[in-house]
Amino acid sequence: MKHLWTSALALLVAGSAWAHGDHGTGSAKQAERQQSWWLDLVPRAAAAQQMEIDESQGLRFVRADGLPNHATGHFPNRFNPNSIAAQRYYFRMPLKPAKAGRVAYYRPNHLFGVALNGVVFDPNTAEYWNDDRRSGWMIEALSGSRPLGIDQNNAHVQPDGSYHYHGVPTGLLDKLGGRGKPLMIGWAADGFPIYFDETLRSSWRLKAARDAGGPGGRPDGTYTLDYEYVRGLGELDECNGRDGVTAEFPKGTYYYVVTAKFPYVPRCFVGTADASFVKQGGPHTRGGPGGGRPPPPLGR
Repeated sequence: MKHLWTSALALLVAGSAWAHGDHGTGSAKQAERQQSWWLDLVPRAAAAQQMEIDESQGLRFVRADGLPNHATGHFPNRFNPNSIAAQRYYFRMPLKPAKAGRVAYYRPNHLFGVALNGVVFDPNTAEYWNDDRRSGWMIEALSGSRPLGIDQNNAHVQPDGSYHYHGVPTGLLDKLGGRGKPLMIGWAADGFPIYFDETLRSSWRLKAARDAGGPGGRPDGTYTLDYEYVRGLGELDECNGRDGVTAEFPKGTYYYVVTAKFPYVPRCFVGTADASFVKQGGPHTRGGPGGGRPPPPLGR
């Protein structure tokens, strides 16, 4: 079922502007039949206009222009001077991902994953306490403490024009059939699927006091370092994921969950993230959220 699901998506998007040949999918009649199987799972409107997925040699390759397939806020706007522009994304990930044995937090220059519509999940920001990236006190995009022009989809635009999600992609959820049920919404950089399930709770909470050497005051969610992970507090683990059975994976899988509360989009991986999701070079690092006092971030 898993192979069928991904193959059908590849065929659905093969009619995009980037399509060039059958990519080993078989006859036109077979493609039409598999395409209908995909349409039974996800509404046609949920597929990006320019997105292509291939599977070979144990890998899934995703090429997308990153343009959202749903309404967005106005960009540029008062707090975000950037306009949405097409991208040239080309990602790869394992078809059969495996847990690495320990979690790996990633730097701000690392994307978490890509949604089914080709828009990326990029929860980190370039904003820090006193504008000092070396401090480690990264400002949370959805905290509202510094207006960043976030729209109704918990998304905004980078200087290069890339539209990206910082939290629950509400417009995509509407395209996928609404809420009230677990919905697969994308793939993480390590190959595990990403879901939205409003019945599952994060195991992160605000700390009782802020760490020393920072802005002082009480934790209020302004900074990533305002939060701490408490095992068993919710149904989700440190990377905001869990093992379970889903409609797409009836035999079970590990999957990540995007939540309405922190961490919103997961900040670490249980598997090995592919380097194609690094924006400006440099591997992801281990540590706490926001890097847990990591080496100086490499930039966005």
